[in-house]
Amino acid sequence: MHERVEQFLVYMAGERRMSDNTTAAYRTDLEQLCTFLQERGIEGWHAVTHDDMLAFMLFLHERRYATSTVARRTAAVKSFFGYLAAQQLIASDPTAMIDSPKVDRYPPKAISQHQMDELLELPLRSSSPEGMRDKAMLELLYATGMRVSELVALCTADVSLDGGTVRCMGKAGRERVLPLTSTAATAIEEYLDASRSQIARSASEDSGALFLNHRGKRLTRQGFWLILKGYADQVGLHELTPHTLRHSFAAHMLDGGAELREVQERLGHASLSTTQIYAHMPEQPADRERPAHVRGNGVYTDMLVEAEVEDD
Repeated sequence: MHERVEQFLVYMAGERRMSDNTTAAYRTDLEQLCTFLQERGIEGWHAVTHDDMLAFMLFLHERRYATSTVARRTAAVKSFFGYLAAQQLIASDPTAMIDSPKVDRYPPKAISQHQMDELLELPLRSSSPEGMRDKAMLELLYATGMRVSELVALCTADVSLDGGTVRCMGKAGRERVLPLTSTAATAIEEYLDASRSQIARSASEDSGALFLNHRGKRLTRQGFWLILKGYADQVGLHELTPHTLRHSFAAHMLDGGAELREVQERLGHASLSTTQIYAHMPEQPADRERPAHVRGNGVYTDMLVEAEVEDD
């Protein structure tokens, strides 16, 4: 059964250009289904019935998964059986009459500029190589609005300090070249000059990754999440997630007068409608100052957040 799952994932990654993060999530979802079915004595996909799939849906609800998680797992399962049916590997699709649960879409949350400033200052309390790395990561995320998966995929060659830009690869292979703020550029330069080589000593060879973990290997999304959580807890932002920094970047840009189309380009959204959710976000706290990269015609015109799948 696992062999068919791997064939499906290869197909989705190649033909449908499914991202690495979504592929990993689908693999987890389908492996859970395999285990569930095998515990019911089912050893082949052709033997799966509509009742089996209803039982699996009930199993997910009984485990009190979030609605968004159930929706994604339902989507993975329905896509998989649709693939099997299209390849004539099963006589009929047992999920054909199963609906995906409705997921309520809530406006993304952003933190205030004051809170962002507090967060960006925390790594400076440590003079360690890791502190300089963390400062560079946080400044880069907030300066560009890139996804965390894009951040950890960066290599040193992707940063042009002379040009003041960073190149990242987004969803579906869409490349973006994003301008850096002077603050982000300085933080990255200091990290590269004084810290990265020290962290890299722990590894047998240099991978070329921009941001490294304590073993000298490329930092993962989960690793960054734990780092961010540590800083967020220090300033009382216990609900902060990596994607919150992306939301804050977009909200602060729009609040500073940026055009929606420009924010779309920065975020790498394929559709403008995805970016429009930021136009309806609640106002930020009144004491928030405008960030440097959205302030008037100054720096902004010169230069220009269970691991779920990033959906925007």
